[in-house]
Amino acid sequence: MTAVLGRSAAEIARAERWGARNYAPLPVVVASGRGTRVTDVDGRSYLDFLAGYSALNFGHGHPVLVEAAHRQLDTLTLTSRAFHNDRLPAFQERLAALAGVETVLPMNTGAEAVETGIKVARALGYRARGVPDGRARIVVAHGNFHGRTTTIVGFSDDPDARNGFGPFTPGFDAVPYGDADALEAALTDDTVAVLLEPIQGEAGVIVPPPGYLAAVRRITERRGVLLVIDEIQSGLGRTGTTFRSEAEGVVGDLMLLGKALGGGIVPVSAVVGRADVLGVLRPGEHGSTFGGNPLAAAVGTAVVGLLETGEYQKRARVLGAHLHARLGELVGHGLTAVRGAGLWAGIDVDPSVGSGRRVCELLAEHGVLAKDTHGETLRLAPPLVVEASEIDEAVDALAAVLHS
Repeated sequence: MTAVLGRSAAEIARAERWGARNYAPLPVVVASGRGTRVTDVDGRSYLDFLAGYSALNFGHGHPVLVEAAHRQLDTLTLTSRAFHNDRLPAFQERLAALAGVETVLPMNTGAEAVETGIKVARALGYRARGVPDGRARIVVAHGNFHGRTTTIVGFSDDPDARNGFGPFTPGFDAVPYGDADALEAALTDDTVAVLLEPIQGEAGVIVPPPGYLAAVRRITERRGVLLVIDEIQSGLGRTGTTFRSEAEGVVGDLMLLGKALGGGIVPVSAVVGRADVLGVLRPGEHGSTFGGNPLAAAVGTAVVGLLETGEYQKRARVLGAHLHARLGELVGHGLTAVRGAGLWAGIDVDPSVGSGRRVCELLAEHGVLAKDTHGETLRLAPPLVVEASEIDEAVDALAAVLHS
């Protein structure tokens, strides 16, 4: 990338001086944002085609969400779950209705939701199915990304996430993603759950074969095993339906939500599902100081309200078709593959063009922000408020980079 000048360079130097180096961000220092666009400290505008890894499904500063947060900030922000608060019941009721489930357990981050799902699945296995204590197993998929806690990275096969952080929690069996037969073969009498992403985001927006999730649902029902679906990135409108699992008519026993549930304003996550499953938890066994706080509940309720209209799901379908059609024009012309659903795409760059990181650097110079993963792959996830003209602007910028 060309030399960074002005205030951006100074702010980057400060970050590198005082911040832990657990990220290697692009040299862009964002200062403000509205809708699909952000502006850096030197006044340069960019299209945001990462959207906070889908945390910003509704764009930067959506007026409905900002107003809900402002209103709640003036009244009450935190009680802890030692007491009830007047915002949480409406959030739980409306989220349950949106998801078509019976029970909602609020948390903060996606990783917390995953950890909660793991604990619930194990507890149910011990208390309801008679699995011997300490022997519960959960089947996961190769290429998964469910978070960065030590338990979660222990069943990851991404060396950057896993290497050097052991010893790891036992009890997980990994199988090839998209292979229902291999998944069924891995089930044992001690298997309490299957944990899957309906589309693997961090792996490069990997879409499984048609019918895969439905086949897994049939297998888990037949074997009496919980199906836990991680919709943290794929859910809440991103792929053209409220939840990606809807595309195959599948309802998990538990569904893990996060990212966009907080509207890009506060961290909000939730585990939603069957009452008899979440009901295995007893008071004092699991919790979170900030989970279900009034501010999070107010923003989360506003997010649910936006999704209740169906407008954003439709936008993801219609504009997603446009995005994928435009990206498809570049296959064989700098791209080797395009995958995804709705307003979510994984694109593989021809190695002769350069690395994914290099393409992202050049895209930033053209005013488009995106993120690479696994070498030559880029992920594109514009906010659901994006316009067709902005998709064209971004794809035209990508074409210019690929052909430069």
